[in-house]
Amino acid sequence: MTESSPPPLPDGLVAIVKRDCPTCVLVAPVLEDLADRANLTVISQDDPDFPVRADWVRHDHDLALSWHHDIETVPTLLRVTDGVADETVVGWSRDQWEELTGVPGLGSDLPDMRPGCGSLSVDPTRTDELAVRFSGSTLTSRRVEIAALEDEWEAMYDRGWSDGLPVVPPTEARVLRMLEGTSRAPDDIVSIVPPDLVECTVEKVAVNAVMAGCRPDYLPVVLAAVEGACTDEFNMHGLLATTMPVGPILIVNGPIRHEIGMNSGFNLLGQGNRANNTIGRALQLVIRNVGGGKPGGVDRATQGSPSKIGLCFAEDEEGSPWESFAQSRGFDPDVSTVTLFPGEGPRLLFDQKSRRAESLTKHFAEMLRANTSPRMLMQFDTVIVLSPEHMNRFRDAGWDRARFLDELRSHLLIDGDSVIAGVDGIDEGMPDLVAGMQIPKFPPDGIHVVHGGSQAGLFSAAIAGWVTGEMGSVTVTKEIVR
Repeated sequence: MTESSPPPLPDGLVAIVKRDCPTCVLVAPVLEDLADRANLTVISQDDPDFPVRADWVRHDHDLALSWHHDIETVPTLLRVTDGVADETVVGWSRDQWEELTGVPGLGSDLPDMRPGCGSLSVDPTRTDELAVRFSGSTLTSRRVEIAALEDEWEAMYDRGWSDGLPVVPPTEARVLRMLEGTSRAPDDIVSIVPPDLVECTVEKVAVNAVMAGCRPDYLPVVLAAVEGACTDEFNMHGLLATTMPVGPILIVNGPIRHEIGMNSGFNLLGQGNRANNTIGRALQLVIRNVGGGKPGGVDRATQGSPSKIGLCFAEDEEGSPWESFAQSRGFDPDVSTVTLFPGEGPRLLFDQKSRRAESLTKHFAEMLRANTSPRMLMQFDTVIVLSPEHMNRFRDAGWDRARFLDELRSHLLIDGDSVIAGVDGIDEGMPDLVAGMQIPKFPPDGIHVVHGGSQAGLFSAAIAGWVTGEMGSVTVTKEIVR
């Protein structure tokens, strides 16, 4: 029998107990009575002499029996036939114990019933160790032994697994716990990760999610993000290879935002929320550690930006009068999604005086003309993170998303003569063929609007994108599947 093989239950009556349980101590005389009058085996989790030293008492010293047979509460009384428990009573209940055992007059001087205590096999301080020992783990990732005198965190940094910040050691126990966050098999192939085009399994994503500091319930978001990043449309290889300071920006919509506690309000683009800060980082670690996309290698960013560490946030759908960002991209509101946008760091859209939708829209347009460069047209998308106070201008005016975008685009028609290379002594610019034309600043669907931020502050943000289209990267939205 291997450690992963379940030890058999003895036939007859079986009681699983521990001394460190008041209810088990309470029923100790009942157990002795049953041992005299019936075929009883007692499995003691913590003391081989509890309830007494006897040949009908067995010590579950490694908790293998309790773990394999899913004992969650002690005392648990079982009737076992051919090694299978066909009747179970949890805790102490005189009526139920007498019915299961067929023995009358049990514990007549005891209370009629008492609830039990937690089994040692589900003790949070032991569950990871037991899972590693008994689950028959099929994890296939290479094991790396750390010397006794090595510092784990420094060792991982020295081996090049870190993005420059400390990473959590991905022990087998932690990876197994992370994998509980998804129904997908550990060996399922999630995607082929650039730039080295390496097959990436669910297990490999889980390893990097542990390192990033994710909780298991974040894993479905990370998996969807990895799938989206590795599509031909998103072109993660190109995003790495460009010298521009861009990385995948993750925008989460749907019920999962609340289920995993994401931030869509105060400081949503900043620090302080574990889900926001670790999900984007996990994606970047997958690209680095599985795909080989490291700065100075294929990653050729001249200066980089915080978006290359990981930028992930949720939309405040409930506070918006508009359909959600995901709905605008064709998804139902009860579907959880993650959208990947190839972007730089956020920049401020400052307007504290506009009280009319028209005024605020015109001012946004002025600021967005400098998106990436005032001289670059129809080449880059942008994301506007519209704050609640700014959204109130459009709510009050009765504007919907379509009206806002139509008005904004109308103010983002640029006089081609003003942006031709060489005009006003600036060598950068558009070719002469735009002379005399009115050119949109952004492609037709190149302005993405997401609602989020705190209720106080007349500030929004814009995130400039990388080259869009076939030569660059297309924004991708993926459904998040548990």
